[in-house]
Amino acid sequence: MSRFRFVAGPVCLAAFFLTGCGGRGDVPKVETASDPSNRNEVAVERAKLDPADRAQVEAQEWCAVSTDERLGSMGPPFKLDIKGQSVFLCCKGCKRKAEADPEKTLAAVAELKAKKAAGSSR
Repeated sequence: MSRFRFVAGPVCLAAFFLTGCGGRGDVPKVETASDPSNRNEVAVERAKLDPADRAQVEAQEWCAVSTDERLGSMGPPFKLDIKGQSVFLCCKGCKRKAEADPEKTLAAVAELKAKKAAGSSR
């Protein structure tokens, strides 16, 4: 029995690390301003949006929920309407949090837009 625990522990630990957070298996790419391939991927995903939405995404730049995720880094930005205002998220997975506290989400969008307008990269 003790031999089983000795083998099972490391096997389970290895499986945990190999599957990643939430069992998704994919690890998001770390974004840096100097990484041209990442900027290209973001630009490609944003190009899938209509021009009006793309302009709003450019003004917001970052996800309103996962504020460390650049819009377009996880596929086309996800559009959500909160109290008549368009809000963009990095993915559909952020929808529940955005809708759970609409005031916080709208405040985050306003802050992100203000930082972008002021020329701040973050």
